[in-house]
Amino acid sequence: MRTRHSFTALLAIALLAALASAPSRAAPATNPRLASLQIEIWPEYDRPQALVILKGELASDAALPATVALRIPASSGGPSAVAYADPSGKLLNLNYERENAGDFVMLRFRTPQRSFHVEFYDPLAPDKRERNYRYGWPGDLAVDQVGVLVKEPAGASNFSVQPALGITTVSPDGLRYRAAQLGALKAGQPLPIEIRYTKTDPRTSVEILGAAAPAASAQRSARPDGWLLALGAGVLAMWAAAGFVWWRRRKRSALRAAGAGFCPKCGVTTTPADRFCASCGAALARQPSSS
Repeated sequence: MRTRHSFTALLAIALLAALASAPSRAAPATNPRLASLQIEIWPEYDRPQALVILKGELASDAALPATVALRIPASSGGPSAVAYADPSGKLLNLNYERENAGDFVMLRFRTPQRSFHVEFYDPLAPDKRERNYRYGWPGDLAVDQVGVLVKEPAGASNFSVQPALGITTVSPDGLRYRAAQLGALKAGQPLPIEIRYTKTDPRTSVEILGAAAPAASAQRSARPDGWLLALGAGVLAMWAAAGFVWWRRRKRSALRAAGAGFCPKCGVTTTPADRFCASCGAALARQPSSS
């Protein structure tokens, strides 16, 4: 009888240990470390919302393919793009899982390369004269070097960002950028970013700038932290990226109007669900917003 009780007790202890060690789906527990993370926020750029872009690069000692779990605000409704960068810098669609996690949407994806790219739109209040937007990096991964880049909306004044971003420049499309390196973040250490400005024009930056913005043929930097290497190189990279993004978005608008179902760069047939071309990695037209 004593032996049976001992066996039952040992079995119960083993079951409790197994349950305690099981990974929780509420928060990432085994995320790899990031060598760099670039957080970009573009308020009211092509929608009356804040476009948030997360560009991460895994540490060199992370085994590939790597599973990454990170949270984005539930108010966003989910990501508009999840991708990875191949060795040439092309962005390719990446399959992901999502689940609701309270105030967040949890994304899980398995990246075959070190660089990944996540985009989402988050609501703000464009009907108010004094506007503000707050994004909080939830600290799901440890980061060796985090950088922040914020693009001021066209027609905005009294613009401020916390934490303070020391690098300021005006790109060829006429929009001002603010950027800074903020150092390392531990896993679980959040980073709140708060933006405030005054704006009475309800139009987006794309609508205000119209056809006056120049085009450029430069590609985005393949490295998420490339603009952080030096101020001069960073300014040039941001100028080139701004021109290319503007050209890309205008071309996508034309394709939407024409109802094209093919890649604007290489001509390969695409589906409405594709965010990036599976052949060449080119960004495809976003679906029109329902808001």
